[in-house]
Amino acid sequence: MKSLPQIVEDQVHRWQLQQKEKPQEKAVVPVVTISREPGSGGRIVAQNLAAKLGFEVFHQEVLHEMAKRAEVSDQLLATLDERGLSILEDWISSLVNDRHLWPDQYLRHLMNVIGTIGKHGRAIVVGRGANFVLPPEQRFRVRVTASQRLRIKNVARDFNLSPEEAKGRVIKTESDRKAFIRKYFNADIADPTNYDLVINTETLTIGNAVDVIGAALGCLVECKL
Repeated sequence: MKSLPQIVEDQVHRWQLQQKEKPQEKAVVPVVTISREPGSGGRIVAQNLAAKLGFEVFHQEVLHEMAKRAEVSDQLLATLDERGLSILEDWISSLVNDRHLWPDQYLRHLMNVIGTIGKHGRAIVVGRGANFVLPPEQRFRVRVTASQRLRIKNVARDFNLSPEEAKGRVIKTESDRKAFIRKYFNADIADPTNYDLVINTETLTIGNAVDVIGAALGCLVECKL
């Protein structure tokens, strides 16, 4: 596993190269945000979708660590030009006002990190309320779900837990994610109107889910061109 400074350095380098290679082809490609119920397979969907599309994937653990460090937030913001930075600042101010947020230092850094990813595009962002941070023209919001029965079964298998232990883990993780979104974004994580597409992995395989999201994203991009 790479350290956070190495992850950030590599990502900044990639963005700098992309800007040099295609300075005239900066068509905005939406970022796919993935919110998922624990045990639904959302993380695997994100990884497979990123591989299929050639996108970068940012998991919630990396976003969380980035948001905790002011120097990382500043380093990522430095990859934006003056116009991009101004647009991002205006959007965040609008978001804070519209949602009546009381952003502490962590939330401000989190919005800066996710906002910078959104400005560069071509990314899959997992968790941390990214669907509430990015403006409509930069996002495609996906929620991955499944029945609690199946999710408990998946967690028990993946973490070698008893059914009772797996159920406790699922319930706690669900509760923590719901509380995070309520605290920072004044929103209900389970409200389907907060998403553009809801995927049930009890009905669709992971491969099917990836294909559906990819097709929907392709249609969205065509409509924007």
